[in-house]
Amino acid sequence: MSRVSLERITKSFGDVTVIPPLDLEIASREFVVLVGPSGCGKTTTLRMIAGLETASSGLIKIGDRDVTNLRPGLRNCSMVFQNYALYPHMTVAENIGYGMRVRGTSKNEIETAVKNAARILNLDPYLERRPKQLSGGQRQRVAIGRAIVRNPDVFLFDEPLSNLDAKLRIEMRTEIKSLHRRLQTTVVYVTHDQVEAMTMADRVVVMNGGRIEQAADPITLYEKPRNLFVAAFIGAPSMNFIEGELIAGDGGLSFRAAGVNIPIPAARQGAYAPHVGAKVVAGIRPEHTVSGGRPLPTIELKLRDVEPLGPHTLLIGTAGGAPFTAQVAAQTKAAADDTALIPIDAEKMHLFLKESGAVIPV
Repeated sequence: MSRVSLERITKSFGDVTVIPPLDLEIASREFVVLVGPSGCGKTTTLRMIAGLETASSGLIKIGDRDVTNLRPGLRNCSMVFQNYALYPHMTVAENIGYGMRVRGTSKNEIETAVKNAARILNLDPYLERRPKQLSGGQRQRVAIGRAIVRNPDVFLFDEPLSNLDAKLRIEMRTEIKSLHRRLQTTVVYVTHDQVEAMTMADRVVVMNGGRIEQAADPITLYEKPRNLFVAAFIGAPSMNFIEGELIAGDGGLSFRAAGVNIPIPAARQGAYAPHVGAKVVAGIRPEHTVSGGRPLPTIELKLRDVEPLGPHTLLIGTAGGAPFTAQVAAQTKAAADDTALIPIDAEKMHLFLKESGAVIPV
């Protein structure tokens, strides 16, 4: 398999630049997920790798080959689309082998490749069926099978699971990851679903406005977001944000907002000291509001709703004048319009500079 290199790639439509200069290195056999909100440029970036969009400037390399100006058929990429793009009048076997037949591959080679792909994807019983006789997950596997038989340098996936129901999406995530392990392929995968990105990727690239906000493994993104955008995008439910100020007092530093006072842990005092008096945003994940058996500072949460989810319960309301969600023990008794004291694990709290949105590193 091959690495993919994007060097100072840009894309403009007329006077509108949708991808400012972008650099990205994808290692051979790496599973990289491009994630971000609608319009962030992730699909445009994928289509430039595929050759379906022409880069306005910059360099695209697959392995050691400069493919910037090559047409799609010469790049040796296989793309799996959101809508499967199957031929309705063809059988599963014909759909999988169609590209090989167009390229003049012998009948025996096509038959062998189709059977191999069908075995890998558990499609053997469906080879003579047509797409309308298949479920959504089976159709998606056919689309993946068509990509496999090309033996490409790079697999490209454009939101392939967005048309599937929730249960099937989970099953297909597992299948695609298992396929990646078996084939040892290079994969570039686009999704707007951050849970999909976190569960599938070796490395997640978070995009916003055509720029890369942060690229890292899923746990690093979760535990060490670079800025407010990444912190807000990664995690479900999303991180809570309270605007306030970093204050120095006799007991050391603390974060203060309307009705909120959270002492800063001793291990972080040195890192935060240069920002005393600055306007900051405290980032607190809902799951970091469960007491771990040690004394923790608390904040007052005015409840608007309670969502029991089985393993835990979500308390939804406002704290410090901002929307706030707390994840608490399943047996917690609470009701809408109650006021609850919520413990905060300040060791896991993030502080971001309000003006720039950058995290204060610790």
